[in-house]
Amino acid sequence: MTEEQKNSESSNSRRSFIKTTALAAAGFMIVPRHVLGGKGFLAPSDRLQVAGVGVGGKGESDLTGIFAGGKSDIAYLCDVDDRRAAGSVKRFPKAKYYKDYRQMLDKEAKNIDGVVVSTPDHAHAQIAMAAMQLGKHVYVQKPLAHDIYEARKLTEAAKRYQVVTQMGNQGASGDGVRKLTDWYDAGLIGKVERVYCWTDRPVWPQGIQWPATPAPVPAELDWDLWLGSAPYKPYIDKMVPFNWRGWWDYGTGAIGDMGCHLVEPPFRILELDTPIDVQCSVGSVYVDEFKRGYFPESCPPSSHVIMTFAKTRKTKGNIEIHWMDGGIKPERPEELLPNESFGANGVLFIGTKGKMICDVYGSNPRLLPLTRNANDKTKPKAIRVPGAEAGHYTQWAEAAIAGYGKIELSSPFEIAGPLTETLLIANLAIRGIDTQRRDANGKISYPGRDMKLIWDKENLKVTNFDEVNQFVKRNYRAGWTLGI
Repeated sequence: MTEEQKNSESSNSRRSFIKTTALAAAGFMIVPRHVLGGKGFLAPSDRLQVAGVGVGGKGESDLTGIFAGGKSDIAYLCDVDDRRAAGSVKRFPKAKYYKDYRQMLDKEAKNIDGVVVSTPDHAHAQIAMAAMQLGKHVYVQKPLAHDIYEARKLTEAAKRYQVVTQMGNQGASGDGVRKLTDWYDAGLIGKVERVYCWTDRPVWPQGIQWPATPAPVPAELDWDLWLGSAPYKPYIDKMVPFNWRGWWDYGTGAIGDMGCHLVEPPFRILELDTPIDVQCSVGSVYVDEFKRGYFPESCPPSSHVIMTFAKTRKTKGNIEIHWMDGGIKPERPEELLPNESFGANGVLFIGTKGKMICDVYGSNPRLLPLTRNANDKTKPKAIRVPGAEAGHYTQWAEAAIAGYGKIELSSPFEIAGPLTETLLIANLAIRGIDTQRRDANGKISYPGRDMKLIWDKENLKVTNFDEVNQFVKRNYRAGWTLGI
């Protein structure tokens, strides 16, 4: 059977299932849980039956957090690497184990209520979309997707299939961002004109050439399944479990890793949409004393991106968010004393009447100068999430049990999608730096190094530098599809 025939058969099965479910709902006052679960609804007394895809490392901590909320059973585990899965297999011994998420969904769909996706970035969208099309609620690690197109389609699908969604940027449920919101809404710093976000990431190799010598594939790893939709390449040493972040085929660089934790506070507080333009500079890599390296497969070692956002009801006019990684930091605020910490990861809001600052996840919010905090009497108005960051997991599980649209979430795809798009638009500017243009005489230039890219939100494209639009929607490897 061809991939197209499989997709058609799966689509027909879903339509038949939906029709059957609707008829059953019309004919009975009480409907079995397994039928309701297929459409994204649960009886209030039921526990959420959860399947995890990518269950090592962060995946294990995600499942542990969801289980700790007391509303969920971890019923299924799926990972392409048996070594990475070992911790979750031990922690959840009753869970059935799969290596291929497609097989798991085919065989167990009627028993699954929600799917937690904690894989490398390039696999997020395909897994989440497949689950949503089966009516399953989804919790997806940040960033929501690898490509702008994927992020947009996931956002649309969440509404279409009416499933409960949450992205794994737990700071969105934290008290810190809510305290910052209270301060801003109370007018303590006036209107924000500029925001700086910075991180010490990457802490993995970037700005390097793809190794010439392949490494043996670990016996426990199914490399072909790990690659999934990405182009086939031989395995290289230490790609798994972490160094994939520095390669564009799989990861989204430092901003993909940390942007959802650092850009999220200003994005939420100022009610921003995707940027209208973006520009950047990156740190250089040299192959010898005089020649800059050209390694388009790898994210750069450092970058400074400036994103411009249109005026909102929370701002006086357009605002700039500066993203800095690889150890680059903004100028130290004059309100900080010489020995007061500025932090390795943080966010600085510069307003017309003052400044405020926080750490990663929006934690440890402070007014500047720090002496202002002792006398702060601002009344909390922004609604807090029970359990704060830890409650991010419980919030999703409770919302899934209640049903679509019943409980407000901190980072549903309607919020997480545009935030992710924003970070990936920034990556267009970063990738544009090394995008070559060759003239009729064969001379190579790098025009993206001198451009401000203008973004067309509706048409998902840069209007003034077409070369980077190839990165808006990547081509999947043969046999893989987003399913739409």
